[in-house]
Order: sequence, then C-alpha cells, then structure tokens
Amino acid sequence: MATSPLTPDSSYGTKKSGREYYWLWVLCVLGLDYFSTLAYQPSITYHEVGRLGPLATAAIVILTLFGALPVYCYLAGRSPGGQGSLGILEKLVRGWRGKTLVLVLLGFAATDFTMLKSLSLADAAVHVLNKQDGVRLEGANHVVGFVKKCADEYCGEEVGNHVSNQLVVTILLGFIVTIFWFLLRKGFTQKVMVLSVPLVVLYLLLTGIILGAGLWRLYDQPGIVAEWLDQLLSDDFEMPGANLSRDGWGIIALVSFLALPKLALGLSGFEMSMILMPQVQGQRGEHPPKTRIRNTRKVLIAAALIMSVFLLGSALVTTLLIPAAEFDHSPDSVKGLANDRALSYLAHGGASDFSDAPLLPFFGIVFGTIYDIVTVLVLCLAGTSVVTALAVLLPVFLLRFGMEFKWAERWGVLLIAFAGINMLVTVFFQANVEDQRGAYATGVLVMMTCAAVVTAVDHRQIFARASSTLARLGTWISLAFFTLVAAVFIAIALAVVLKSASGLGISLLFIAAILAMSITSRAWRADELRTIGFAFKDAQSQFLWHSLRLADFPVLVPVRPGREVHRQKETEIRATHQLSDEADIVFLEVCVDDPSDFFQTLSIEVVREDNRYTIKVTNCVSAPHAIAAIALEMSRESIPPGLHFGWPEMDMLSASWSYLAFGEGNIPWKVRELIHLAEKNEAKRPRVIVG
Repeated sequence: MATSPLTPDSSYGTKKSGREYYWLWVLCVLGLDYFSTLAYQPSITYHEVGRLGPLATAAIVILTLFGALPVYCYLAGRSPGGQGSLGILEKLVRGWRGKTLVLVLLGFAATDFTMLKSLSLADAAVHVLNKQDGVRLEGANHVVGFVKKCADEYCGEEVGNHVSNQLVVTILLGFIVTIFWFLLRKGFTQKVMVLSVPLVVLYLLLTGIILGAGLWRLYDQPGIVAEWLDQLLSDDFEMPGANLSRDGWGIIALVSFLALPKLALGLSGFEMSMILMPQVQGQRGEHPPKTRIRNTRKVLIAAALIMSVFLLGSALVTTLLIPAAEFDHSPDSVKGLANDRALSYLAHGGASDFSDAPLLPFFGIVFGTIYDIVTVLVLCLAGTSVVTALAVLLPVFLLRFGMEFKWAERWGVLLIAFAGINMLVTVFFQANVEDQRGAYATGVLVMMTCAAVVTAVDHRQIFARASSTLARLGTWISLAFFTLVAAVFIAIALAVVLKSASGLGISLLFIAAILAMSITSRAWRADELRTIGFAFKDAQSQFLWHSLRLADFPVLVPVRPGREVHRQKETEIRATHQLSDEADIVFLEVCVDDPSDFFQTLSIEVVREDNRYTIKVTNCVSAPHAIAAIALEMSRESIPPGLHFGWPEMDMLSASWSYLAFGEGNIPWKVRELIHLAEKNEAKRPRVIVG
C-alpha cells in the first residue's frame, strides 16, 4: 500500500494501542471497575431477595461463568483491537443501518460509563459518612456544613435545605476525581496501572479477611446455616415484595433465577474488559495477535473466578450474619448501618443476630477505617476504563463517522463533558445508590446483550459457511449454546429496561445527542479530502499508476462504471469539449462502496484497453473525494490534468443530500470545491471543465 500526503494526518484509523502491560496488571485495572461492586452488591442483594440472597447470587455466578465469560472470550479472539461486539456488529451490518445501530449502542455505552462513575462515587460517599466512626463522621459534617452554608448564602435557603450530606460529599469526591484524571490524562493508563495494582491487591486481601472470618463463624456455628436452610423451606418464608410458599428446592432455584434482573449489577464491570484489551501485553509483530488474545482470556477467566468467589462469599456472610434491621433503607426511617456498606459494617466489628462480638478481635474502628479508606479509593477510581474508552473506544468508532475532533482530545473536552454529565446525574438522583442502580443496570445489560447476540449471529454465519459434516456439527453445538445465552441476556435486559424508566431515558438522551453530533459533524467536515492513501490491485497497476503520475496528459475523464462504452464516451467528449485527436484521454471509473464511512483508502487498478488507459477505483466512500484525490496526486509530479465532466441534471438540494448520504451528487461542483480547498497553489490545481 502506498500512502499519500493528501491528509494532514495520515495516521487516521491506524493509531497504535500504545504501551502494553503484563496481563495480571491489566486485571487489576479491570478490578477497579469489576471488584468495586462488592462495596454495594451485598446490600442490594438483601434489599431485593432477602434471605434468598446467596442462592440468587449463585445464579449470577452461573450466568457469569457459563454465559458472559464464554461470550467475551470469543469476542477477544474475534476483535483483538478492543472494539468488541460493536466492531463485529459494524462488519455484520454494513452501511448506514450498521453505523446508526452502533451509534445507538454507543448511547447505552455512555449510560454505562456515566452511571458506573456516578453510582461508585455515591457509594464512596456512604463509606465516608460512616456512622460507626464518630470522629470521621464529625469531620465530614464540618465539611458538609460549610458547603451547605455557602449554598444557603449564594443560592437561597430553599436550595440549601434540599442538599443532603450524601449529595455534598458525592459532588466533592467527583470534583476531586475529575481534577485527578485531568491532571494525569497524559500517560494516564501507565499511572493508573501503578496505582491500581497495590490498591486492588490490598482491597481483595482485606475483603478476603472479612469473608474468611465470616465463613469461619458459619463453620464454627453450624446452627446459623441450619436455621437459614429451615427458613428457606418453611411455608412462611417471604421475599421482599412477594409472599411465596416453598414446596422444595425446585421452586427456590426457579425464584433465584427469576431474580437475575434485580441483581444484574453483579455483572457490572465485566463488560469493560474489551476496552482494556489493547493494553494487554502480546508478542511484538505477531499477526494475528494470538499471545494478546490468550493473555486477555487469562484476564477474563481470572476476573470471573475471583469475582464469583467473592460475590458468593459476601452474599452468604452478610445475609446470614448481619441483622435485617441494619439493611433498612426506608426513606421514612433512619437507615441501617449496613445499608450500601455491608462488608464495611462487619469490618467495623458490627454485631450479628447471634453474637455481639466482632468476627475477629482486631475488627473495629482502626481496621474498619483502613478498609473504608481502601474501599473509597477503589470506588473513586472505578471508571478508569471510562477514560480509556474516551481515548480508545470512542475515537475508533466516531472517527469513521466523521466525529473526531483533535482539539477535543487535546484539551480534555470529552473528559470535562463527562464530568459535567456525571454531576447532573448525581444531582438528579440525589446521590442515592438505590435509585441509580436501575439506570446503571440498563447500560450494563444492553451492552452485554449486544455482545451475546453478536456472538450468536457470528456463529450462525460460521455455521452457514461450514462444509464438512463434523465442522457443521461442532459449529451447530456452539451456535445452540450462544443462542441460548443470548436469549437469557435478552430476557434479563428487557426486564431491567422495562422496569427502569430512568435508565432508558438517560440512554435515549445520549443516543439523541450522539446522533445529532454525528449528523452535524459529518456535514461540517464533509469538505475535508478524507483520503488516507492508495492501495493497488497488483504490481502492474502500481507500475502503470506511477507512469501516469509522471506523464503530462491533459485530460482525465470520470465515468460511471458499467454504464458507458469508453469508445462512445471518448467520441462524445472530444466533440463536446473540442479536443483534438492527439489529446491523450485517461478514463477514471469510481465505484462507491460504503458511503457511510468517512475516510477512504482507495483501491487502484490500472488497465489498458484499445490504447486507452482506465483507472478503476474501488473501496471508495465518496466519488467527488476520490476524483479530487486522484487528480491532485496526478498533478504533484507533472502538469495538472483537466477533469472533463458532462453537465449534471440534479438540482442543488438533491445534489447536496446525495453528496452527504451517498457520496455522489453534483460531482463536478464538489470536485472543484475540494480541489480549491486542498491545493492553495493555483498552478498545481487540476482544472474542472463541464460541457
């Protein structure tokens, strides 16, 4: 492939992934998002399913290990660049339909990113306002009181009265985190890698100590587990919001799986794994990158296994040991000490229904404070994949839609915009963890459902291409499995979306904004030359191309492929444009491939027929841009050619629409405009002649 200096930056679409890291370190970065769920998931589990929490959590673990994990391991092999299901979807559904579908899904991805950060900061504020530590609570109240006083003074008492302690602390944490991200945005991944490894290891170690102590208490006092099992099988057992009689383990298992939509946040963070794939270390120069794919799958498997063990352990320990009153989250009463911080409650030496003594002798204010500090740091850094997505995922897709703005990346505009949106969302939900989880689950499940559906569709195409009986059988088994996984995710996603109007509303706002930005920016940038370079069908085409570039021929005639006989066209052009028989004519056939793409690498084939040269151009997204790029390239080493067109019949409005949507339109007018914008030297401008 020969590149061309036609664009200011020929690296469009080929940006390298940057520095790569050992897969265990990448696991720690993923853990900032994925493992941070442990801070609030046990509380959510108890609120939704009560004493059924451990079994309902087991259903989440099964879905993780036998649903999400196989899907993302497959996607890692099919999309080593980190685009994941969206990248494969763009290939499966081409044209404007595929682009629009990807933009819609990016709206749900934006909801996922936003709610991840907003909910994590809200739960971090819960840990800061810890009622079990009077000293720390008093200090937090001083800060909150000062902020409320300022709100009363500058915004009025009515506004100040509606500002809760939770909201104030959440906004302050968000402000600090945004400044931290903004200051470290250059080389961000490397700096976060240095912070995440010791932080996540310490967080898992401390959490493991709490869970180990809780499990030992259950082992040491088997009566607790026996009483819980008897309660599950009793006729008077009640779930929150339902009164169901139990006739055995069958109905209990069914109810546990039906609770999957309510506990979907147990999957949150796992869907971020594809974004981090470009940072996973592979073997240099390896194509395809088998080592990176293998190491990414190690990250996925390790993350799923660790989280499964910790989720099950936390649900079992918190459900069986913490008194129900401590989970109280009713707005009409004082919230329980374990609400949205169940593991922290145990770390502070919280009492259980069976004993007033802490799980371990050193559990108390000191250990609990250390655990709270580590948890708050993990929750505040949760969402680092958002910054990675802003730097890696969004540009990869929006670039091809004409939505890349260098100044936005250079000045951190996207980061500031997301910080502003996070603050608006936090204020809207009043920093309430319970109120935000439905919106967060909407973004998470739509993205995971997309991944499952794309995997199933891709296997269907593989099955259709399989030739041997053995290959078709193996592919059919995989297709059936992934179709079942996709059906489960679709059912769960529909249940969550229909229940959470706020999540769907936020997603629709993001979708509307992204679509509007796409249309506006594409129209704004429509007159960029948009050609990255040229690729040649064979060596002969490349030789003839360079020969024509050096030759001084006066006439270049664009024609539509397959619609005109070149001999008749030549006779018509010579008569209409009053060209002599000695004037050399080169025909230029331009075939528009996918006009929904923005940038193009033109595929060139040069043929000679009846003493006429014809340049056949494919892989083109816009005919005017291709013609202008080729004419400019021809004029670099020789006399600029004249471009001879027939007169177009389109009116200006129809031509403009055809140009933007289908890459055609009033071609002579647009070619002339593109040439004048791209070439400032009049002597080197190809002439556009319409007859």
